[in-house]
Amino acid sequence: MRICFLLKVRAEKVEEYKARHAEVWPEMRNALRETGWRNYSLFLRPDGLLVGYLDAEDFEKSIAAMKDHPVNSRWQLEMSPFFESIAEGAADDNMIPLDEVFHLD
Repeated sequence: MRICFLLKVRAEKVEEYKARHAEVWPEMRNALRETGWRNYSLFLRPDGLLVGYLDAEDFEKSIAAMKDHPVNSRWQLEMSPFFESIAEGAADDNMIPLDEVFHLD
């Protein structure tokens, strides 16, 4: 299953956000792999629009497993100040998949 989602990074934090993601903790990378995240990419527009893409067999299961992973709570605590318009919880609580309307294989 292909998943795409949008988030909004605060414009004044874009450069720091990019720097943090240039050095994602090894334990965070491992946690993502262990919980079923594959082919995961983040794309960031200069104004802070963030597009995420990943493959997962069961996205809901992968999200739930990450929420239970100890490294994720530390990562989310550090990343939460970077985002605008987080309704409730952390960024991973606001990763609502977009509907795929076309795919060229």
